[in-house]
Amino acid sequence: MISNDPQTPSVLVRPWEAFGPLPLVDGVAPVTIRTTVGELTGLHAEPVAAARGTVLLVPGFTGSKEDFLPLLPLLAAQGWDVWAYSQRGQADSVAPEGHDAYRLEDFAADACEVADIVGGGAPVHLVGHSFGGLVARAAALRSPQAFADVVLLCSGPRGFGSSKDDLRSIVDESGSLGLWANANPALAELPATDLEPYDAYRRLRAELTSPDNLRAIMDVLWDTTDRTVELRETGLPVLVAHGATDDAWPQAWQKEMAEVLDAPYRVIPDAGHCPAEENPAATATLLGDYWDERLED
Repeated sequence: MISNDPQTPSVLVRPWEAFGPLPLVDGVAPVTIRTTVGELTGLHAEPVAAARGTVLLVPGFTGSKEDFLPLLPLLAAQGWDVWAYSQRGQADSVAPEGHDAYRLEDFAADACEVADIVGGGAPVHLVGHSFGGLVARAAALRSPQAFADVVLLCSGPRGFGSSKDDLRSIVDESGSLGLWANANPALAELPATDLEPYDAYRRLRAELTSPDNLRAIMDVLWDTTDRTVELRETGLPVLVAHGATDDAWPQAWQKEMAEVLDAPYRVIPDAGHCPAEENPAATATLLGDYWDERLED
């Protein structure tokens, strides 16, 4: 869908530049997607041979579209039209000011809008990683007809219910870059020229990510309520999966969530909280097998 009306949002997908020093891989193109909130940056891998459907990948806290970079060409090779985007306030996507611009319902509205654009109005296969899983659930509750199914990847049913004061104080004192420096003390003082491309990209992403985005997402991660039963009542098929050593949400919570949803529950070997990066081949196989089963139903 393309419109020449500059007042019409959510209609334009156009090529743009890759983000930072992390090189792209063959078959993956950077794009920007015009939405109501502004331009969200994305990555797109066209399907090899006949298209089998459209997949939309939603990243998590402190993440971006690049979290799925190793996964995109593998899914495209299976015949899927694959899109990932950086959410509002992440990396080089638009970053509105203020805590109230980053409510869970705002992220969910973006996901629904992007799904409509990349899917051309047809239902898409939605994958949410970590916080992106909470966004995916909220988007499915907001507009279940927009999605063929939902994959909750390394995501949980509710907030952690613990204190976020330490993380918030780091962001308040040194911005989003402070979180990266706190997690990477050996790299924090090095000049960019001395960093490997992957580390340089992650530092740049942290530097550009909105502190308002981080503070608001912390609130969601710690305090959000369990809406698993509501998701089940939409009738949407759901897959729950995580890495074998995932240590974000308790694995028992994720398994229980799958049971409440009456959903398949899968564990990805040789992976922790970021299986799209840590074991992309197994993750692509798991997702492809699930969608194959869905198409056969």
